[in-house]
Amino acid sequence: MSEHRLAVVLFQLGGPDSPGAVEPFLYNLFRDPDIIDFPGAFLARKPLARFIARRRAPKVAEHYREIGGKSPILDLTLAQAAALEDRLRPRLNCRVLTAMRYWKPFTADAAGEVRTGGFDRVFLLPLYPHYSKATTLSSMKEWRRVTAADPPGGMAENSVCCFFNHPLYIRSLVGRVNEGLSRMKDIPPEEIDIVFSAHGVPLSLIRAGDPYKLQIEETVRLCLAEGGWRSPHVLCFQSKVGPAEWLRPGLNETVERLAAAGRKNLLVVPVSFVTDHIETLHEIDIETRGEAERFGIERFEMTAGLNSDPTFISCLADIVEKGIAGTPHGTPGCRGLCTAPPGDPGETAAVPPVLCPHWSSPSLLGR
Repeated sequence: MSEHRLAVVLFQLGGPDSPGAVEPFLYNLFRDPDIIDFPGAFLARKPLARFIARRRAPKVAEHYREIGGKSPILDLTLAQAAALEDRLRPRLNCRVLTAMRYWKPFTADAAGEVRTGGFDRVFLLPLYPHYSKATTLSSMKEWRRVTAADPPGGMAENSVCCFFNHPLYIRSLVGRVNEGLSRMKDIPPEEIDIVFSAHGVPLSLIRAGDPYKLQIEETVRLCLAEGGWRSPHVLCFQSKVGPAEWLRPGLNETVERLAAAGRKNLLVVPVSFVTDHIETLHEIDIETRGEAERFGIERFEMTAGLNSDPTFISCLADIVEKGIAGTPHGTPGCRGLCTAPPGDPGETAAVPPVLCPHWSSPSLLGR
């Protein structure tokens, strides 16, 4: 075991831990400048966030009630942290901490534990496989903000920006798809549609050069190559909020289109999520399931979240071990994904992913 004491900090969005936490959680979410941004937003952001949170809270609270009264994301992330610590401990003297972006334990709580825990190095590990300004960068900026006034002194810091094409991440996803297909073994594979559903983001982010869409597409491509399934597939996006244009096609419109084409059997794969939470347990497994039945879908299945799947935990451990050794996990970055020539900025495939942290500055995420 290494003599160095390492803190691994897992970044995640967080979720309300009680009905009373729903509105303040939503307020924290919608006041994030990386979530809501427009000219003059610094003046209107807080009152607008308060208005949106107050208006949405009753409906969202009801959704949480239908899945157990709270978000499962903290319990599942703590389980991931414990499993990762157990996996690392034979080789590293480490502790794995959790930093939630919009609810407890907040990023500041994790930073305080790092500051007082006697660590001599820290590894920042966002649990967002696909980099986006709205997720990874937001969490990283919050870490910088809360540590700026009282930074952990004399501590080496490493981080990773994404792991959308890590072989063990792909293997874990493929395993979940295989589990889902095994529940449908009474149906010929050609009659099952595999519906990869990723969390959507505003098109304005993609047009500004966010690499998220390219990375999602590459994850799906790699899953299909490893899985070798005979079932057709489609990629779509979910969880749209507000009137702005978001990535399409949407999940529900995809289900409706498949039903209209006479397709009857769907396996939905939440591709951008590493735990089960409201977007999977309610949005997909309750809301979209209900829509699918209305459209005439006869069999609707959803794969489980990666959660503490041993292969996924091995992926995280590999990222940490190679990251602190100064040898990143070795998968190619966004440059290799951007093959489309420059064109109309409205065509998202033609926009180079200039917001990728390694596009112009390999050190943007680290110190």
